[in-house]
Amino acid sequence: MAIGKDPAPWADRTGRVIMAVNAVATLAAFAGGLFITAEVADERVITEAWRTLAYIVFAGIWAILAVAPRRQWGLWELLLFQKGGITIYSFVMWHLPDAPRTAFIDLAVTVTTLIAYVLCRGWSSWRTGAAVSTA
Repeated sequence: MAIGKDPAPWADRTGRVIMAVNAVATLAAFAGGLFITAEVADERVITEAWRTLAYIVFAGIWAILAVAPRRQWGLWELLLFQKGGITIYSFVMWHLPDAPRTAFIDLAVTVTTLIAYVLCRGWSSWRTGAAVSTA
């Protein structure tokens, strides 16, 4: 299999399942965020609402990539940048209360997204004509 070609069917299927699992897990985080937002102090409610609604955005990105992994120019890379960045930042800020949990959760989704990126050959979305490809 040459670089830039479509992945093997087993690799594509596995990568798509990984992205679907990330999407579902993020919807579970959204549900948990609703409870946190409902109980948080007034000075944190907007921040928690923003975070909770962002879960829907991330779940949507993972779902889009699960359905059409080689049709989204730059979406894989944006997702990996954000998740990788927050993972690194959380490890650097380890002493803060939410940092350890955030570090490990975001590390897990960064690694699984990177694995799916390789399996699905997500970089091939940058090929000319990839946006109109049927894969």
